[in-house]
Amino acid sequence: MTTPEPAPAPNAAPTEHAPDFTPAERARGRALRRAQLPWALGGRLAGLALTLVLGLTPAGAALVTATGRWFGGSRTAEVLAGAAALVVLGQALQLPFGAGVRAVRSRFGLVTQGWAGWALDAVRSLGLTLLLVLPLVLGLFALTGWSPRHWWLPAAGAAALLTAALSFLHPLLIEPVFNRFTPMPPGELRTALLALAERDGVRVRDVLVADASRRTTALNAYVSGFGATRRIVAYDTLLAAAEPREVELVVAHELGHVKHRDVPVGTALGAVGAALAVVLLGLLADWHPLPAAAGAADAADPRALPLLAALAALIGALSGPVQGAVSRRIEARADRHALELTGDAEQFVAMQRRLAVVNVSDVDPPRLLELLFATHPSAARRIAAARAWQAGQGPAAGPADPSSPAHPADPADPANGGPAAETRTTPG
Repeated sequence: MTTPEPAPAPNAAPTEHAPDFTPAERARGRALRRAQLPWALGGRLAGLALTLVLGLTPAGAALVTATGRWFGGSRTAEVLAGAAALVVLGQALQLPFGAGVRAVRSRFGLVTQGWAGWALDAVRSLGLTLLLVLPLVLGLFALTGWSPRHWWLPAAGAAALLTAALSFLHPLLIEPVFNRFTPMPPGELRTALLALAERDGVRVRDVLVADASRRTTALNAYVSGFGATRRIVAYDTLLAAAEPREVELVVAHELGHVKHRDVPVGTALGAVGAALAVVLLGLLADWHPLPAAAGAADAADPRALPLLAALAALIGALSGPVQGAVSRRIEARADRHALELTGDAEQFVAMQRRLAVVNVSDVDPPRLLELLFATHPSAARRIAAARAWQAGQGPAAGPADPSSPAHPADPADPANGGPAAETRTTPG
């Protein structure tokens, strides 16, 4: 899910007293960000532009009518064929931008997958999207047919329930489509990770290894699932490149998400957000100038499908920075949890440095990009926050005292440490 990031103040300014990154490392991260930003940002803008053009002009209505005619021209045919056409066009538009990002990351040594594998992943993504979208759209238009003006009332409740269900089913049904997971072999690291979770009062079913090296050299680890399905997942790249103690610190960060119930709380907030978005969607779709501009009679008309998609995309784009700000605060809190659980700020800093260098992160990106796109604080901010936390512990700060209940001892050998965590950065 994320890389740990500790700090009393999530937005603490990076400190200047220690050269955590060499000029070459900083330059390399900036170069990757600058090289891939036009592709990543271009893909977002192009996708949004296509959706708005199809949704706010008669072009989308014509597309729905034409594709529906190929399958008999019934209302159901127009809904399903129109939705499929929108998905296929959207993903086809993203292909050159995705290929551009992949080519850039390949030049920086972050890609291990061939083009054939990349294309297969694109086909899998398309199939999975169609599998999810088509039944949803069919249900949506069953509701608009029931009541063109009040369909959004039951749809809002359905959106909330669906958001919660997908959050629960994601690790079981979606993750295995793109990665294979195998149990971590018995050993010191597996024992240490399970002991860390037990000490933190978090029930974990298993420790799994994801075969991420088939696609990338980037490092990551996360905790996924609820209750009996909860498991610690580490990328095989992380286990190969990081010290065991660093791996423990990444997992400690992820346990912080569990401890603070970030997933269930986030799911609940996401469900509420989805319901509110549907309500807003219903109100906008009922504003006559919009359906008229889209060439549709009302929300029950299948030709309104591109309009609904465009409004949903616009709502999502406008809410993105707010979601990012909330995410950065949550990640900062999980970082602090990792520090308090392990008491090992120096190793935490070492882990953040390793992650940033191996993942070729821009350790101190432009503030505007952070505000618009980042889900995690930058590496420089996270390291500064860790040092601020350490300074607040006094001169004796260091690895936790085994006898201290507030900072329980790590059962793993001190030599076991590993840098692995999920890092997300701004595009590029």
